[in-house]
Amino acid sequence: MDAQFLIEAETLATVLDQLDYYAVLKVPRTASPGEIKKAYYRESRIFHPDRFAAHPSAELREMVGKIYRRVNEAYTVLRDDRKRTRYLSDVSGPERAKKLRFTEAEEAAVKEEARRKVEEQFGQTTNGRRFYASALTEMQGSRWETAARALRSALVYEPQNQKFKEILAQVEKELDRSRPKGEQFKIK
Repeated sequence: MDAQFLIEAETLATVLDQLDYYAVLKVPRTASPGEIKKAYYRESRIFHPDRFAAHPSAELREMVGKIYRRVNEAYTVLRDDRKRTRYLSDVSGPERAKKLRFTEAEEAAVKEEARRKVEEQFGQTTNGRRFYASALTEMQGSRWETAARALRSALVYEPQNQKFKEILAQVEKELDRSRPKGEQFKIK
């Protein structure tokens, strides 16, 4: 273990919380996926904890472990096009200091939001989804009354579903347009 490595590792561990993932991997923000991968392998070889498992200094082993985890975290984010794009906009924004790390909690929140949107789109309950699917089929066949009934039934199971309400409003407009003028106010 040379003194130069110890100084570099100590310095890196000290400033690790102020570095973005590009700086951790020592690549420019314009780096290609290939460059990111190459940098990851280079840095993970240098700071792999197995290389230091037998080192007598517990402090050095802990420091190297911290750096290695951050290198892996950086690669996990930067290798994924969607995460990399989002991360780049986050660290380029006004709240840079808060967005330097892409945490598991943030990832879970993103997934939960996506799940919630899908559920809202197609329904949260079995019956809500079934009636919604039926309404879509009826709409394709321009059977507006049946579609409206199916959407109202879906709303019985999911009264707060905005998507169902919006589509019901559209169906009711189509229903009004399709009725002959004299029958619009006819009680059925």
